[in-house]
Formats: sequence, C-alpha cells, structure tokens
Amino acid sequence: MTVRPVAPGAIRPVEPVARRHLRIPRAEPGLVVGLFGGSFNPPHAGHRLVAEIAVRRLGLDQLWWMVTPGNPLKDHGELAPLPERIALSEALTHDRRIRVSAFEAAWTLNFSAETIALVQARNRGVRFVWVMGADSLASFHRWQNWQEIVRRLPIAVIDRPGSTLSFLSAKLAKTFGNARVDEEDAGALARMRPPAWTFIHGPRSSLSSTELRRTRSGRAGHSEA
Repeated sequence: MTVRPVAPGAIRPVEPVARRHLRIPRAEPGLVVGLFGGSFNPPHAGHRLVAEIAVRRLGLDQLWWMVTPGNPLKDHGELAPLPERIALSEALTHDRRIRVSAFEAAWTLNFSAETIALVQARNRGVRFVWVMGADSLASFHRWQNWQEIVRRLPIAVIDRPGSTLSFLSAKLAKTFGNARVDEEDAGALARMRPPAWTFIHGPRSSLSSTELRRTRSGRAGHSEA
C-alpha cells in the first residue's frame, strides 16, 4: 500500500494544531515502538493505563499516542476539536516515552491500515507493535483491511473492564487463534513475525469516553436549567 501526502514533500496544513503535532514522531532503527490510536474524546485515566501497561509489559522504547481526526466507525457529532483532544492527552501523560501526535490529520489517512503502512515505510528498521484496549476488539473486524493489519505487525490487546473473557469470541481470536502468544512472552512480541498477538491482563479502569461525555452533557444541561 502506498500512502502519499497531499502535496509532494509537504503535509496538509491543519490549524490551529501545532506543527510539531503534525509531524510523525522520530524513532531510530532498532527501537520498539507501540502505536496507540484513538479519538480520545476525551482522553482519560483508562487510556493512560493501557499506554503505561503496554510500555512496561512490551518493553517499548516509545509509544505513539495518535489522536485521530475522527474514527470512521463513530459518530462525529460529539467530537471535540482536535487541538483540545491533543492538549488533554498531553496533560494526562507524563511518561517521556509516550509521544502524543496527530500526524494522521496532516496526511490523507482515514484508516489504521493506511497509518501503519505509512509509518512502516518511513521508519525502516523500527519494530512496531499495534496497541489497543480489549474493548476495541468487538468492532476490530469491521476496520478496513483488518486482516492485513494483523499480518503487518504484532498486536497487543490490553485488558479493559467487561472484556476479560469476551475477547475469546472476537473474530480476531477466532481467525488468528494459532497466532496467539502467551502474555508471559509479551516482552518478545515486537521481535516476532506477524501474525502474532497477545492479550495482556492487568489493572483496569472503568472510565470510558462515552460515559464522560454523557456526564459532561448532563452537567451542562443542569446548569442551563
């Protein structure tokens, strides 16, 4: 898959997002980098917990916290402005290995498969791992070219409330059951040839972006009454 910027040698200007957030983070060959994308609408401690568990259990040198312009599978009606979601994400994360970025907004990227193809093409020698919360598994098979994603890079699924056992019924688990790696070997996942995926148990946060938006909307409605 070939992904090109809007103009040769340039990126699409996105305002008022800071230019540093529109650049793909830098990683040297040989480093292990986790890719953790989402709308983060808003970001919360549950997202941070997934990121921190991934950094620790996978032995990541970096984790790219990728704030997307918008998820094609979600309603954008309640989507907060991208600069706001970037700022909240940076305020939430304190580990210097976690790099908040919104580079997808500057490229013609609408799907995770395109993002993965781009970063792999531009970072030869970097070992990438896709990181996602277990609550994303229910819809993962609806992602564009989802099987290609599984075959392009290892995947780490981090436990989330309500998904500890249900992940076994996910299409990923059924289709690529033979590629599952014991979580005790998660530290070696980045060096494994895909398809390879693991489910990592650990502390869980019950927070969700959906509930936070509902709570915020409820408070706003109450103050206006």
